[in-house]
Amino acid sequence: MAEENKKSVVREYAEAIVIALILALFIRTFVVQAFKIPSGSMIPTLLIGDHLLVNKFVYGIKNPFTGSTWISLGTPDKKDIIVFKYPDNPEQDFIKRVIGAGGDRVEIKNKKVFVNDQPLDIEGAVNLDPRIIQGRNPPRDNYGPITVPDGKLFVMGDNRDNSHDSRFWGFVDLQDVKGKAFIIYWSWNKEEFGVRWNRLGDLID
Repeated sequence: MAEENKKSVVREYAEAIVIALILALFIRTFVVQAFKIPSGSMIPTLLIGDHLLVNKFVYGIKNPFTGSTWISLGTPDKKDIIVFKYPDNPEQDFIKRVIGAGGDRVEIKNKKVFVNDQPLDIEGAVNLDPRIIQGRNPPRDNYGPITVPDGKLFVMGDNRDNSHDSRFWGFVDLQDVKGKAFIIYWSWNKEEFGVRWNRLGDLID
């Protein structure tokens, strides 16, 4: 009897662990996923060492293998900060801010961003290099005008002078969007070897 009870307890624990793993996998695939910021392209909005959660449900439910949308709940809006598959290397995740969607006309004139001929002001976006590169090659400070194709997004980093983004490699396919960043749950400053306590729990916008 004692041996049977022991097996029953072991089985219950095993079943609980399996169920927990399945739930964790489901949540990570369809609801929320953790990401770490490895570079400074989103400074000052996001810092190197920030760990954040991304809402994968906000734009709909997607096929985890193909990226096609099963149930649509909307598309990214201008100024949303999104995580997506880097077009030149889909195995790598990038995080940038949406500047324009399908049909939008994007232009950059001497570092100033215009969408549909209107200036797009974003609190937190910075230009840390006072120099202005004239001409459109490289396209850092002057770009376009160009119209974003349907089903695509034009994205930029908030650290405008130090961001590898749509100005250099083109558009993001909507199918490659993983979700919208919404909160910082941990932040580690490796230079000072300490936690940035004041950033924990900050909502991302």
